[in-house]
Amino acid sequence: MADQLGLDFGDVPRKLVRVTPAKLSTWADCPRRYRMAYLDRPSPPRGGAWAHSTLGAVVHNALKGLFDLPAERRTTDQAVALLHRQWKNEGFRDPEQAAEYRRRAEGWIGDYVAELDPALEPVGVERWVSTPTERIVAEGRVDRIDLRDGELVIVDYKTGRHALTTDDARGSLALALYALAAGRTLRKPCHRVELHHLPTGTVAAWDHTDETLERHLRRAEEAADDVSLAADTLAAGGDQDVLFPPRTGRQCSWCDFRRSCPEGQRAAPALDPWAMLAP
Repeated sequence: MADQLGLDFGDVPRKLVRVTPAKLSTWADCPRRYRMAYLDRPSPPRGGAWAHSTLGAVVHNALKGLFDLPAERRTTDQAVALLHRQWKNEGFRDPEQAAEYRRRAEGWIGDYVAELDPALEPVGVERWVSTPTERIVAEGRVDRIDLRDGELVIVDYKTGRHALTTDDARGSLALALYALAAGRTLRKPCHRVELHHLPTGTVAAWDHTDETLERHLRRAEEAADDVSLAADTLAAGGDQDVLFPPRTGRQCSWCDFRRSCPEGQRAAPALDPWAMLAP
């Protein structure tokens, strides 16, 4: 990107850029959305709550609460009670729809907890991990970190519409960065990453090598370079629409900043807040 902008920083030392998987994903999806979310102050108004996001957050919070309990109290009944305690109706069409998906979530979380090893003691739950590299500081919050046979395992809960595959686990930049950061934060090897899809009760897993983790890290560093250069150029007076152009597509239907983006409004119709729930 520096070459495209005609800039040459010579031997000026780089400052380490702090990145999270969410930031890198937002940049890759749409540079304009990245600017609105992370750089504009005040940030443009966001849209309302999405039912699928509410559902995912409630399930995550219930599982976090479960592992805060002593092992002997981590029962399916406790998990369902925690789900009820965390429940919100935000984004759902009406109370009836919310109640239907609460019942579904009860089944998901009950079945999931019933299959857990009673002796499982994660080394991290909603654990923040971070590691510096030569060019970035990669960091983020991991749903769960297990310790199996002397190695750490990254566990990411999913509640989306579709089951996930090995390719999803293998190709996930977020999971790879979590593995690198967790390994260096907790000083243990970490290569295995898992996507636990609660609606289907399936696990999509991948065992990275040092080389595949390094390739993901290079991707993250290259993206961070582009983000940092665009942000610095914007701060120096650059054109925001050149530096952070919209990347339109069907994803514009559910963008939080849709109301502030005419191109996005033209690219795809608006969706109801409950449209991305599993049928």
